[in-house]
Amino acid sequence: MTMALRTKLFARLLKATETGIEDVEDYPAHRAKRAKLQRSAVGRWIFGTATKAAVAEEIEIDDLRALVHRPRSGVSPLPCVVNFHGGGWVQGNPEQSQWLASRVAARNRCVVVSPTYRLGPENPFPAAVHDARSVLDWVVEHADELGVSPDRIAVMGDSAGGNLAAVTALDARDGGPELRAQVLIYPGVEMYDRWPSEDEHAEAPVLSSANMRAFTRLYLGESFGTTDHRASPIRATSHAGLPKTFILTAEIDPLKDNGSHYRDALVEAGVPVRFAEYPGALHGFVSLPGAVPVAQRALDDICDFLRETL
Repeated sequence: MTMALRTKLFARLLKATETGIEDVEDYPAHRAKRAKLQRSAVGRWIFGTATKAAVAEEIEIDDLRALVHRPRSGVSPLPCVVNFHGGGWVQGNPEQSQWLASRVAARNRCVVVSPTYRLGPENPFPAAVHDARSVLDWVVEHADELGVSPDRIAVMGDSAGGNLAAVTALDARDGGPELRAQVLIYPGVEMYDRWPSEDEHAEAPVLSSANMRAFTRLYLGESFGTTDHRASPIRATSHAGLPKTFILTAEIDPLKDNGSHYRDALVEAGVPVRFAEYPGALHGFVSLPGAVPVAQRALDDICDFLRETL
């Protein structure tokens, strides 16, 4: 387990300042504080900034805000990627994903729609699931307005967003629209089972086992204990018929085994799967390009996969 020097420094700083998510008393204030950090000079270095090779606009999808990244040139209709941000279903925003989303848009000449969704604990499961599905439906219904092709759509997400992308792909398989691909970045696919990587990296920076379990309880609320696959997509009755999938995992992450177990479930069901584990990477690394240099390699791999599938 070898981390880059800047990653080690970031991890030490984070360990010295992080707070358990269950210790938060005012979640809106907590989210506002995180957003302010993102906008600071240090935050822009850690989270990265959008590339100037893409343009961004903010739109409203029903009652949800979304950032739309598109290449500066390209002939419509373009492919589309619906991207769900991470944050344990309790925090996070589309801005934290703009380094990745804008570069995917520019390099793949596609439109990337990064929506908000209702967050727990104020809006527990399955509110976020419903929002994710409604965004996908809205994109298809407004394809002409967005300048996208409704038959060249992929879903993508990291962490909690990877969970929502996986759930949305299952839902779309059963009721349309047909997706071309799904990109699942260190996704959480199982709410309860404890796999070896969680013990191995129980005190990892960014995401500890304790915070991981707290996020689950806060998100599920009164539904804690449910075996609904919309909470734990690995529990779906069948994974057959899902689109081509790329699963990315981080070496130093309690959620690492979630990704490899989901890979195994999809491969067993006959789904074409690309899989990669990134050495020296922490949970959340694709949203932390300033602190984790291997994020650039992950970006290259994601763009390569989407180029093949879209």
